[in-house]
Amino acid sequence: MTQFGDLLGPKPTLLPGDDDAESALLNHAVPAQVAADHPTASIAWAYLAEAAFDKGETITAYAYARTGYHRGLDQLRRNGWKGFGPVPYSHEPNRGFLRCVAVLAKSAKAIGEADEYARCLDLLEDCDPNAAEALGVG
Repeated sequence: MTQFGDLLGPKPTLLPGDDDAESALLNHAVPAQVAADHPTASIAWAYLAEAAFDKGETITAYAYARTGYHRGLDQLRRNGWKGFGPVPYSHEPNRGFLRCVAVLAKSAKAIGEADEYARCLDLLEDCDPNAAEALGVG
């Protein structure tokens, strides 16, 4: 049985992460420079999106989050994800993508884009039933 309780479902997708980008961010590098140096690293886009959202820059947050979301989808697909199945929040390298989905949800809600907000919540639920709560969405 998988950690998500589905014997017949796909195995959880565990992204490899981007050690250089993650290390730079943990060492307080400027997130915009990290995103420029590592544009495929969703974690860099998550940092940018969260900071913009926290400053009330909703459209900027939305754009950063959407970029990180799409970069994350590319990574997930390269690692065997077929558009469904577990993407555990507990696996640290998955968090960049999931954080981007969370900011995308929050910013979509803030601008009244109800359909996008609902899609993001559904995606978080499908990826990991604990992700939305852990990310403060919902």
